[in-house]
Amino acid sequence: MSAAGATAAKLSEVLVMRTQKSGFTLVEILIVVIILGILAAIVIPQFANASQDARESALLSQLQTLRSQIELYKLQHLDKLPDLVTNWNPMITKTDSSGALSVAAKAFGPYMESAPTNPINTLSTVTNGNTALAAAAADCGFIFDYNAGNGTGRIWGTGTDKRTKYPE
Repeated sequence: MSAAGATAAKLSEVLVMRTQKSGFTLVEILIVVIILGILAAIVIPQFANASQDARESALLSQLQTLRSQIELYKLQHLDKLPDLVTNWNPMITKTDSSGALSVAAKAFGPYMESAPTNPINTLSTVTNGNTALAAAAADCGFIFDYNAGNGTGRIWGTGTDKRTKYPE
């Protein structure tokens, strides 16, 4: 082979090498997509459970706060329970020792800034119930043992069905 022929062969070899495309094959891309799909199937349900767990935790924390505020109301109002079955007004307004609305400087409350909402079912309504009651008669966010002022003052949240007491 002459020098010119050898140079031409090398030149064509360089051109062939430069025209070959480098990249991923279809099989390699499919394998990566399948692996990503499997990982997503494992991780996504855990995030869904995490948000429900956070709502449940928020409800338990809220119930603890509500119970302490109801006890404070009871102490400041001559051992009378707030009538939360009607509305949240006794807890979100200033009241005198008898429970009547008041703007006096010595008025008690408010015990909360606004009516609480159950983070599990987004309701803020309250129904009357006691420890034996497993479920409310109507949709509500909370079950309160009021019993015309003679109850225990205990309050529970309701679950996603909006009637059953949420287990503590």
